Amino acid sequence: MIRVHRLDGSELVVNADLIETVEATPDTIITLTTGRKLVVKDPVSEVVAAVVSYKRAIALGPRCPAEA
Repeated sequence: MIRVHRLDGSELVVNADLIETVEATPDTIITLTTGRKLVVKDPVSEVVAAVVSYKRAIALGPRCPAEA
């Protein structure tokens, strides 16, 4: 899941696995695999970075606490 912001500033959590495309027109439009479109204020680069970070965290799996 990634956090983005609607145009009114409210926060929205999106399932990153459902994102099909992200485009700037000039607002950022996220198109989901369901066909739903979300208009957000976050720039495309931030949305992409959030998705990459999410996917990386999933690939690495759970972390063990640091040993003291």
